[in-house]
Amino acid sequence: MTSPSSPEVQRSKLSLYLDLIRFNRPAGWLVLIWPTLAALWIAADGFPGWHLLLVFALGTVLMRSAGCTINDIADRDFDKHVKRTTQRPITSGQVSVKEAAMVGLVLTLVSFFLVLSTRWEAVAWSVPAVLFTILYPFTKRFFAMPQAFLGIAFNFGILIAFAAVVGTVGTTAWVLWLANMCLVLAYDTEYAMVDRDDDLKIGIKTSAITLGRFDVLGVMGFFVLCLGLTIWAVLPYGLGWPFWLGMAVAAAQVIWHFTLIRNRSREGCFVAFSKSHYIGMAIFAGVALGFALR
Repeated sequence: MTSPSSPEVQRSKLSLYLDLIRFNRPAGWLVLIWPTLAALWIAADGFPGWHLLLVFALGTVLMRSAGCTINDIADRDFDKHVKRTTQRPITSGQVSVKEAAMVGLVLTLVSFFLVLSTRWEAVAWSVPAVLFTILYPFTKRFFAMPQAFLGIAFNFGILIAFAAVVGTVGTTAWVLWLANMCLVLAYDTEYAMVDRDDDLKIGIKTSAITLGRFDVLGVMGFFVLCLGLTIWAVLPYGLGWPFWLGMAVAAAQVIWHFTLIRNRSREGCFVAFSKSHYIGMAIFAGVALGFALR
């Protein structure tokens, strides 16, 4: 019989559900929201309006939360062997798989209803976005760099933003998509470097394992490609000094990331990942301010 002082009794279902969706760890949705908002501003040639801003801000948070539930369901057996994840609600048995699936379904449906308030083209792009979100956790069993698959799932916000504003997904959208793919590969490789020893033991494939001793070089290369592709996509809009200032701040952070991960310590790599959203924030701030002052 469980004692009254046990964590299972003390924690409410709401607390467990919030833990399931990483409510107290916003870094996961912050890395998603800044590139999506930057794409929204670029597609709209400036402020997109409060309706689209609310749809994409709330939708990003909800879909990231739904993705966490799907990931934890898929990884529940693996998570038992990783130091950082042994106490997750599903892995520890405090939330059932059925409960987690229902939470994920509700969050996904709410996100879908939000997209329904925009153009049909955006709705069409949201369907593969959900499918890739569901498939991503399973790619770690067989794909050498599942972070690339994660990048595809994460980047649908950029494509949906363009579809919602202009009804098409053109060259600029795809260059921004590729830029953010490189950003995802960079920060999620940093994340994978935290768990590399555990992942090697249980047979999960990650970019940190695939890159091996070239992991730090790979991360830096991905960051540089992200910045270069972003400049290529945004340069024609003539956003002036605010954009260049934002890019300079982002570049300075990339240098800081190198100092954090060069020794490959768990602590340094985790700090780098958890602060990586500031790179996206700097780029978005440069884009938004550039449009405002243009």
